[in-house]
Amino acid sequence: MTLTTTRPTTAPAPDRPAPARRRRHGQRVSRWQIYLPLGLYLLFTLVPFYWMVVFAVRPRGSSSLLPWPVTMENFQTVWDGLGFGIFFQNSLKVGVASLIATTVIALAGGYALARYDFRGRTAFLVAMLCTQFIPGAMMLIPLFEIFRTLELVNSLWSLVIAETVFQLPLSLILLSGFIRNIPLELEEAAWVDGCSRFRAFLVVVLPLLRPALVAVGSFAFIHSWNNFLFALMFVLQQDKYTIPVGLAFTIGEFSVDYGALAAGGVVAAVPVVLVFAVIQRYLVQGLSAGAVKG
Repeated sequence: MTLTTTRPTTAPAPDRPAPARRRRHGQRVSRWQIYLPLGLYLLFTLVPFYWMVVFAVRPRGSSSLLPWPVTMENFQTVWDGLGFGIFFQNSLKVGVASLIATTVIALAGGYALARYDFRGRTAFLVAMLCTQFIPGAMMLIPLFEIFRTLELVNSLWSLVIAETVFQLPLSLILLSGFIRNIPLELEEAAWVDGCSRFRAFLVVVLPLLRPALVAVGSFAFIHSWNNFLFALMFVLQQDKYTIPVGLAFTIGEFSVDYGALAAGGVVAAVPVVLVFAVIQRYLVQGLSAGAVKG
């Protein structure tokens, strides 16, 4: 008798499902997905500015949505009648002085933080960051007492000092991060060629810091230009007022001159808009370079 063995038949393996196509990283986005959010954002942002310009240039008593006929009466009222020419000069002085002081001090401190390894550097940076969480309103009484002792109350120098102190922490951190991204070998090559450390900084490092200096200086100028609280508390005489304080005093107790108030707002906004229009290229470059750790 012959025994035959039969091999067990195995079922064929099921076909594997075809892998799903991965979404390409460079997938095109339709234009409406970009333009619609940007259009809504611009509408939300620009409509208040449009109404401010309309109120500033249309005749008093007019309710037209279009500023026609155009009149400069409101600008003449705020510039000559309310003294906005003096307010503009005071704001410009405070802004330029704060810009220079903040940039020079932050440049020296940022270089020290980036190039020197000293004890307590990390603790110093942490302390600088912690100061950003302190509201300026909490420091009004101590600052007022300090300025009263130094006889700086009712002086524009009190505004310059206060603005510089509050702008220094962020400026120091930004400039130190930017300088850290500049290779030290560039300075060492200048030292080998006979330059001192200060000379190498002026010749090699400083030209590369243009975007960061523009970012720091623009923020210091704009913050001091728009600051209302310090100017209201430390300045007492009308001839020392800045533009934000002058705008507040255009609002009367029983009535508001909306045309004059809007004209003052245009005067206050135009310098800031012009500054951003000129420096936006350097501003983005400076902020992005200073935020990346090298």
